[in-house]
Amino acid sequence: MITRAKSGHLKPRQILDLNHELVPAAPTSFTQDIQYPAWRDAMSKEFQALQTQGTWILVPSTSATNVLGCKWLFKTKYHSNGTIARYKARLVAQGFKQEYGLDYIETFSPVAKFPTIRIFLTVAVTNHWPLYQLDVSNAFLHGPLLETVYMKQPPGFVDKQFPTHHSTVRLYIIVYVDDILVTGNSVAALDKLLLALHSQFSMRNLGKPHQFLGLQVSEIPNGIHLTQSHYAASILHKAAMDDCKPVLTSLPTTFTKVSSPDPPYDRPEHYRQLTGALQYLTLTRPDLSFAVNFLCQHMHCPLQSHYLLLKCVLRYIQGTLSLGLPITASTLILQGFADSDWATDPINRRSISGYCAFLGSNLISWQVKKQTSVARSSTEAEYRALSTAACDIIWIRRLLSEFQLSQTQPTPLYCDN
Repeated sequence: MITRAKSGHLKPRQILDLNHELVPAAPTSFTQDIQYPAWRDAMSKEFQALQTQGTWILVPSTSATNVLGCKWLFKTKYHSNGTIARYKARLVAQGFKQEYGLDYIETFSPVAKFPTIRIFLTVAVTNHWPLYQLDVSNAFLHGPLLETVYMKQPPGFVDKQFPTHHSTVRLYIIVYVDDILVTGNSVAALDKLLLALHSQFSMRNLGKPHQFLGLQVSEIPNGIHLTQSHYAASILHKAAMDDCKPVLTSLPTTFTKVSSPDPPYDRPEHYRQLTGALQYLTLTRPDLSFAVNFLCQHMHCPLQSHYLLLKCVLRYIQGTLSLGLPITASTLILQGFADSDWATDPINRRSISGYCAFLGSNLISWQVKKQTSVARSSTEAEYRALSTAACDIIWIRRLLSEFQLSQTQPTPLYCDN
């Protein structure tokens, strides 16, 4: 039987929204937003904060001046349980009209890599340190000191117990633009740090982290659990697959060859949007890394068969919405695992490298990536995977030394050869 799936004559599923909202979740224009008191109040708070910071002064405009436009952006902030926390409005300049070298020199925002965040949480959970989350209101960033500076203790204030040291207090701060996590081995020093930060910056102390960068943080008996169930549900809703039937695997173990010519998917932008959204979901779902990597390789020209595989991944997510990444107290010993899939791509014959790193029992780093050149044997493909994993392990060992967790023994790297 020649079905519509085989012939490629599939009509896009019509998505209807029958919910009537008193306040739109994310208005797209100022004229739409100004009709609702909640969004008007959000804009007033944003403008008042900009005035308090002294962000600008009004000056006459000239013909030789490159005057940038501005735009209001609106977003609804949610609690970890899905309820609405607040309505956020942000005024942004349209910087795409700027020219490099004339209107600006460089742009920079301090962000932490997600393996660093996982190591940070592992250290805090293992040592049973308090963990706080901060949010900077209207963050105006300051240039950091790149060099490490050592200074003698001031005369008259030398620590008698450690006259040649620094303090034994250890505080760690993770900064991702304006979202901050703080932990340390001294509650008194943490309170002093939080008080100092509040005196210098306009920020809110959110207490124990419940949602950080879209990751839901929940407590478990021996640590914390990171999930993205709300984000995964929003992807299913965007694809109109809220009620789809779940499957047990993200991709089939073997791909069947299509006998007839495989037609292009008639909505490539829809494929790219869903596949791009899945990339952020892999931050707590390493089980999706291989499948998302495979789908991303066809974003330039997705075929009908690729869209069917994307639907298979979404059906797998439907059945595993509660899956996440546990971080528990364990021994802080680093070890790595590497593997490769030789000549995975039947067209260019390139292999796939995969590796992961564990700190104790906690998974802190992983990657799935197609190799840049053709490996002429499975052994060569394995060695390339080992090389990629070794580079990541060297970086993690240096990072652990900054947490005063130097690995005294060589790090074992296991390979399925």
